[in-house]
Amino acid sequence: MTTPLIIQAAGEVERKSAEVTDWAARLGWVAGLLLFIALVYWLMRQGWKWRGELQSGLPELPTAPEDAGEARLRLSGRYHGSTTAGQWLDRIVARGLGNRSRAELTLTDAGIDVVRPGAADFFIPAGALRGARLDKGIAGKVLTEGGLLIVTWEHGDRLIDSGFRSDRAAGHSAWAEAVNSMTKSDTTEGAAR
Repeated sequence: MTTPLIIQAAGEVERKSAEVTDWAARLGWVAGLLLFIALVYWLMRQGWKWRGELQSGLPELPTAPEDAGEARLRLSGRYHGSTTAGQWLDRIVARGLGNRSRAELTLTDAGIDVVRPGAADFFIPAGALRGARLDKGIAGKVLTEGGLLIVTWEHGDRLIDSGFRSDRAAGHSAWAEAVNSMTKSDTTEGAAR
């Protein structure tokens, strides 16, 4: 780096050094920014815990029976979360339903077995199924129209929409038809977006 030259009126050249960086102020700003990020993260974490506490009345999730029967359909893809039925932004976080993960779904006459590596597995009994549909979004995940398979089911006294996306989205229609053929009631429609 060169030192700037200042030419004075009498033709004399005077050397002047460059300004020195104020490291104390710069480090203060960096520390303040890091504290702000930590505060925002802590508040988000507290909100997640608070939502879990509000939903603590949700009963334990059912597990798959020993003999669930022969598989009618299989799906490999992602589990994107669960919400209160018809309210696509009201995420359910209790019992691990808020954790996104890979998922392997198996549809049998007994219901849907949801196996999630790294997260809690659960089972949706056939009697609890209320319908299935193709949709475009669920709790923070929005895709193209028909990009998500939404399964509506009853757990305790609550209707739940669970969102899945297959690695091969062409299979969503077959799943929606198969689940709807197993239900006795009409499909619960999602909220208008």
